[in-house]
Amino acid sequence: MRRREVITLIGGAAAAWPLAARAQQPAMPVIGWLNVRSPGDRTNLLEAFRRGLRDTGYVEGRNVAFEYRWAEEQPDRLPGLAAELVRRQVALIAATGGNNVAFAAKEATSTIPIVFTSGIDPVKVGLVASLSRPGGNLTGVSWFNAELTAKGLGLLHELVPHGAVVGLIVNPTSPEAAFHPADAQAAARVLGKSLLVFKASTASEIDAAFADLVAQRVSALVVGNEPFLTSRRAQIVVLAARHAIPAIYFNRDFAVGGGLMSYGNDVAEAYRKAGIYAGRILKGEKVGDLPVDQATKFELVINVATAKALGLAVPNSMQLLADEVIE
Repeated sequence: MRRREVITLIGGAAAAWPLAARAQQPAMPVIGWLNVRSPGDRTNLLEAFRRGLRDTGYVEGRNVAFEYRWAEEQPDRLPGLAAELVRRQVALIAATGGNNVAFAAKEATSTIPIVFTSGIDPVKVGLVASLSRPGGNLTGVSWFNAELTAKGLGLLHELVPHGAVVGLIVNPTSPEAAFHPADAQAAARVLGKSLLVFKASTASEIDAAFADLVAQRVSALVVGNEPFLTSRRAQIVVLAARHAIPAIYFNRDFAVGGGLMSYGNDVAEAYRKAGIYAGRILKGEKVGDLPVDQATKFELVINVATAKALGLAVPNSMQLLADEVIE
C-alpha cells in the first residue's frame, strides 16, 4: 500500500471517531416544568427545585434541560399545557404550584414519571394509592394543611382572644377548598369561635369577600393556602390593613409583604426535595417506589410592625417561638 493511501485511511478513521463517540452519547433528559403561576412569581421555588437537582448531580444546561409551561394563573390552561409536554416526550414532569397541576399531569399521561408538590393529603384526593408506596407514575412532596389550620387559628387566638367570629377565605376552584373549611370549622369550635367561609377566585371577588366580612363583623381572618390566593397576596394584605382585620396566612411571603403573621411549611425546602426526587428518577429509580415525602419543617413569621399598626401586642413568648420577627 502506498504512503498516500495509508494516510488517507488513517485520516478517514480519525474523522469517524468523533462521530461514533457522539452517536454513543445519551440524549440530554428533558424535565417538563408545569406550573399554574407566572414565570416571575416566586422564582425562589424554581431555584430550590434546581438546587435539589444539583444535589443529585444534574445541572440545567449541562446534563439536563427544561421545557417550561406556565399557566399564568389560568388553571383551565393546565390540561393543554400538560398535553404539550407529553407530545414533547419529556423524561419527567414536575407538576408544581398546586393540586390542579398534579391532576392535569396525571390526566395527560400514565407512563411519564410525575413529581408533584401538594398542599393536601394526596391519598385523600386520589393522586396516589398510598403514601409509602404510591405506585403508578406519580410521587412527590406533600404538606397537610389540616394540621396547619388548627395551629394557625390557635396563634391568631392568642393575639385576638375575644373575637367571636373568624373568617376564612378560600378559592372554590381549588381542590383544597373541599377540605379546608371543614378543618377550619373543627379548629374554631375547639376555641369556642364560629367561622364564616368566604369564597373568591378572582380579584374582584376578593374585594367583595372583604366587604362582606366587614359587614358581618368578622374579628379575625384566615386566608386559605392555595396558589391563586398566594398570587393575590399584595391585594389581600392591603385590604386586611385597610379594614384593620388581623389575619394569619400559611405562606411567609404574606408576612414579609406586610401581613400580620404566617405559619406554614418551608415551601422552598419542599421544592428542593421534589428536585431531589426528580434527579433520583432520572438516574433510574422507579417513581412508584418512592414514598411521598411529608414536609415536616414549619416556620412562624410575625410582622411586629403590622401588629402595632393594628393595636395588637405580640407576647414575648410568641416572638421567641417565631423563626423570624419583622420589625
